[in-house]
Amino acid sequence: MTAIRYCAALLAAVTVICATGAHAQQFTMKLSSPTINDSSFEYMKAFKAGVEERTKGRVKVEIYPGNQLGQIPTTVEGVALGTIEMTAPAIGFFIGLEPRFQTLEATGLFDSMAHGIKVLADPDIRKRLSTFGDTKGVEPLFTIVHGELQLASAKPIRTVADFKGQKLRVPGAAPLQSEPFKRIGASPVSMPLGEVVPALQNKVIDGAAVTYPVMLGFKYQDVVKNATRIPGGLTIVSGLVNRRFMKSLGPELEAIVREESLNAEAKYVDFGIPDHERVRAAWSKAGGESHVLSADDARKYQDAVDAVLAGILAANPKMKEDYEALVATAKKYR
Repeated sequence: MTAIRYCAALLAAVTVICATGAHAQQFTMKLSSPTINDSSFEYMKAFKAGVEERTKGRVKVEIYPGNQLGQIPTTVEGVALGTIEMTAPAIGFFIGLEPRFQTLEATGLFDSMAHGIKVLADPDIRKRLSTFGDTKGVEPLFTIVHGELQLASAKPIRTVADFKGQKLRVPGAAPLQSEPFKRIGASPVSMPLGEVVPALQNKVIDGAAVTYPVMLGFKYQDVVKNATRIPGGLTIVSGLVNRRFMKSLGPELEAIVREESLNAEAKYVDFGIPDHERVRAAWSKAGGESHVLSADDARKYQDAVDAVLAGILAANPKMKEDYEALVATAKKYR
């Protein structure tokens, strides 16, 4: 009887120790971003504060902006491998893992930043996006509108004809970003954000598709002076996370991380659009010029996009389904 009681006591002690150890286990989330002092950075700061407060230190969030953990392709690979917990570039850099991300790159899908924010916040769209990357062990924890897409260039681009012969950086390898430029005579090049300014300085490229926050943050005004609004184009940024890591947190902590991501997104909405207008004005104050294509030229560019989109959707039924869901939801919020 004594031996039985001793074993029972020992088992109880081991159980308490294991439970205490599990409760005290600390997780670290490394968050990578190619930018700094923009809407993505604001999201990360709010996310870090909320997660660390609610988990009482059990989940530590480390923010690495400005490509501190490597250029975008390296960090995307890191998330897929599980060496980095989150990376948040433009979604065009994810299509190698999951082609479905490309549907969000369709020019003209959203009418404005505000409209895009509403569509991406729709519960059914959130649910659909959460399945992007599931076969590769990744998922988008958040997806936001970073800003209106501009073409920062040395030469003023005022018409579709002005694109001819220009070598232009695009954010990712998505055909919806590159093929329309080819159709109007330009040569698109996929290039990580951290390489763009040196490429502009050395005239490796003539221009780059980016947003005003990126242009100001990376001091494009010291290299080029022109920005042309790409008709209907918005840069969509998503925070890609490793699914295995999320499950390793356990149900309680995973729920907190997901809830605080939603809370951080809500704070971003209050920051994103006003900040975009602020940096647009700052671009002009720094000597930058802004150009808008005429309605006729904007239509020519959209025609090039539509021709590319039709072929992509015809070849991929799942992407066609995703695109139609986005179009229907976009219509609902107009």
